[in-house]
Amino acid sequence: MASWLNLEGKTAVVTGGASGIGKTVVQSFLDNGANVVVCDMNPKEPEFERGEGSGDVLYVVTDVTKADSVRAMVEKAKAKFGKLDILVNNAGINIPCLLVDPKDPYGKYELNERVYDKVTNVNIRGVYLMAQALGHEFVKNGKGVIINMSSESGLEGSEGQSIYAATKNAVNSFTRSWSKELGRYNVRVVGVAPGILEATGLRTLAYEKALSYTRGITVEDLRKGYKNTKTTPLGRSGKLTEVANLVLFLASDRASYIHGVTYNVAGGKTRG
Repeated sequence: MASWLNLEGKTAVVTGGASGIGKTVVQSFLDNGANVVVCDMNPKEPEFERGEGSGDVLYVVTDVTKADSVRAMVEKAKAKFGKLDILVNNAGINIPCLLVDPKDPYGKYELNERVYDKVTNVNIRGVYLMAQALGHEFVKNGKGVIINMSSESGLEGSEGQSIYAATKNAVNSFTRSWSKELGRYNVRVVGVAPGILEATGLRTLAYEKALSYTRGITVEDLRKGYKNTKTTPLGRSGKLTEVANLVLFLASDRASYIHGVTYNVAGGKTRG
């Protein structure tokens, strides 16, 4: 029996799909009968649960910052699945740092051109290259959905994460602008901005050390802060599946008149 979302037989391309939010989104698509092209830099393909009625998976090592790599992935995806229907622009990186570090000027945790270029390359250039490559396919097919993964920091700003927040604000602007360009071709563009989640692919020890330094606290205090839900009206952190649920709804025809907006998944914490 078909699910309410009616995603059976559709093909979604998910970047950053080997871990965190991306992997959960991939699994949700598979569970709902969609085929998925998983794009990631990790050379080791992750395992996904497969049951009766699950979609098929194509794993393609892809550098979203390189146009040739993106185009090669699209050709492989078309060769296996034919028509492509959905793009989830999820790949992203975050390197916490301060604009000015009085304790260590121009030191390890102060923003520099290398960090600036690395973060903007993935979070802005990668989103643009993927959207353009899949956008060509969607326009040609007369239908498609681009879902850009943003963050609450792109709406609110974030101490110690200014460059990441700026790139996510840029993604929000992409969503609004591309919706005005692509709507006439029956291609929808929407965004999803998660807040504090129980776990994400970005939360490595190196990330936690950097972020705690920029905020003048210990890693232990930072981790306690994840569990402090007083600033979240719902009183808890979000689940990866709760983000994936929204992504799948927006990807489906149930959301056929939703276009050009970015939705918060932050338990009421973020101002929209």
